[in-house]
Amino acid sequence: MLVLAIDTALEACAAAVLDTETTALLASESQAMARGHAEALMPLVERVIIAAEIGFAALDRIAVTTGPGSFTGLRVGLAAARGLGLAADKPVVGLTTLSAFAAPFVAEAGAHPIISAIDARHDQVYCQVVGGNGNMLRRPQLVPIATAIEATEFGAPILVGNAAHILARAWPQDAAAPVSISPATAPDIAWVAWLGAAADPVKAPARPFYLRAPDAKPQPSAIARDTPPSDTASAT
Repeated sequence: MLVLAIDTALEACAAAVLDTETTALLASESQAMARGHAEALMPLVERVIIAAEIGFAALDRIAVTTGPGSFTGLRVGLAAARGLGLAADKPVVGLTTLSAFAAPFVAEAGAHPIISAIDARHDQVYCQVVGGNGNMLRRPQLVPIATAIEATEFGAPILVGNAAHILARAWPQDAAAPVSISPATAPDIAWVAWLGAAADPVKAPARPFYLRAPDAKPQPSAIARDTPPSDTASAT
C-alpha cells in the first residue's frame, strides 16, 4: 500500500509517502512553521511525490492529521487531503495528533502509560492517556494542567506532545516521576503514515477533531460534516 501522509495541525508542514509492502518511507519532508501552512503545503506535497518517483494515481490512500491543533493549520491539511483524494479518487483517513504523538511509544509495547499533551494555553492542555499496548485509559479531552497530571494514578508515564515539558514542570514531587519526556512540536510524519495505513476509512473520517469550539464558527452545514471521529492510539 502506498500512503501519502499530511500534517499541518501544529507547528510543522509535513508530508511523506510510505510503502507498506517494503516498509520504506519513499520520501519525506517537514518544515517547522507556526504560520504559512496554506502557502507551503501543496509545493511541499508535490516535491515529496516527485522524490518518491510516483504519481498521485499510484497512491492507495491519503492520511491527514485532524487535530487537536491550530484551527487554521488543520483546516489547510484537511482541505488539501480531501481535494487530492477527490481528484485521484483515493480514500482519505484522519488521525488525531494525540494518537500520532503516542504511536512510536505504543509500537514499543512498553509497560508505561503514555500521556499525549498539546498546549491549549490558559493553563489547559488537550490530553489523552493510553497504556503501553495502546488501550485507551483516558479519552481525548480539554482539561486544566492539574487534571492532566492526575494520570499519575496509572503509574510512571511517558510524556509526549508539545505540552510534555509543561506537565513535567508541574509534576508532583510525591508522584512517580515520568520515565521519559518527548516534547516534539509536531508528530513524526512517518507515524502519521503508518497510522493512516492501519486505519479503517469508515471509522477514521478526515474531519476536524475539535475539543474546543473555534473562534470563527462554521456554517451549520459544515458543523454537520465535522463531527469528531472515533479514535484509537493503537496502530492495529
